[in-house]
This record gives sequence, structure tokens and C-alpha cells, in this order.
Amino acid sequence: MNKECAMKVQVLDQSGKPVEEMSVPEEVFNYPVKEHLVYETVVNYLANQRQGTASTKTRAEVSGGGRKPWRQKGTGRARAGSNRSPLWRHGGTTFGPRPRDYSYDLPKKARRNALKSALAAKLAENLLLVVNEINISQPKTKEAAAWLKNMKIDSALIVDSKENNNLFLAVRNIPEVKAVEGEKLNTYDVLRYKWLVFSQQAFNSLVERLK
Repeated sequence: MNKECAMKVQVLDQSGKPVEEMSVPEEVFNYPVKEHLVYETVVNYLANQRQGTASTKTRAEVSGGGRKPWRQKGTGRARAGSNRSPLWRHGGTTFGPRPRDYSYDLPKKARRNALKSALAAKLAENLLLVVNEINISQPKTKEAAAWLKNMKIDSALIVDSKENNNLFLAVRNIPEVKAVEGEKLNTYDVLRYKWLVFSQQAFNSLVERLK
């Protein structure tokens, strides 16, 4: 038997019954779980999501403070040139946060290998499902919720092509459920949700991309 296709994954119908079995490459789904690589990828993803808009005003930016509060000498008080000094109430902030870009890049190979680790972990825990077709007839939350309940799925990341618009609209208001396109699948989302559910088409596309 070819080592690259020694592993098997069951394909289910929409009611959760097995309809066929398909081979998957070991190089993807038997990849060693590299915890530190997964950690670095998750930190990178979260950093890239930060808006970096936190901001404080320096003494040059706060309003007021144009006049010297009192004369330099003779009052017995400490010297003061402005009542907007950081030492004063309502004064500027020293070394406060300023708008900045927190994003940075990880090597493409590192991101791909981290995703392989996450997928292998889901498969090992029997939390990865492949459905031959995810058919939501109407973009209604009620219909998607009924399907998930029938599949006994509570928290799930559902992966399908963007053409399945009814699915994306129907699950967006369900807590702990998210639908993504296969091209946008990332390690953070795989780990964030308990179940990982693929349409067969999205699953095959992902396997070809990661091989």
C-alpha cells in the first residue's frame, strides 16, 4: 500500500451516516503535532488581527497650558512652566500607547506545517468530519441550527466553498459556529472550535493544497 495514502477518512451524508471512505495522505494528516510551531502561528494570527489604534496625548497635544502658572521665583513653590506637564492632573501622558502596526509575517512553510499539525490533531481526536455535501436550502439560522443538532455538533468550524452562500448566512448568528472558505482556513480557527467540518469538495481542495 502506498504510504502516502494509507490513512482513511469516512465521508458522511448530511444526516451523519457514512456513505463512502476516502484515502488521505499521511504527509498531511499524520503530520507530527509541533506544539511550539502551532503556538507561534496562533500568536502571529492574533497579532495580525490587532488594530493598534490605542492612543494617548503627550503634553504637546493636550489642550491648555499656554501660560506659565506662576512666576519662576519667589512663590516658595516648585518651578512650573505649564499646567499640562505630565506631573499635573489633566497633563499629558509620558510613554503612553501610540497607534502602531502589530502585524508581522511568518514563513509560508511554517504556517502550512502548523496547519498540518492542527489538522492531524483534530483527526486523531475524531473531531474532523467530511460531509459529501452541505446543503442548506434557505439562508435561515433555524435550518442550520437544526442540521447541527441532528449531527450532534455544538461548536464547529465549517469549511466550504464561497458559492454555498446559504450556509455562510445561516450560521453567522449561531454561537460557537463559524463558516469559512477553504482558502481562508487557518490554524487559530481550527483550534478555536471543537469540531472541524468539511464539505467533500473543500476537503479535497485543502488536501491538494497541503500535499
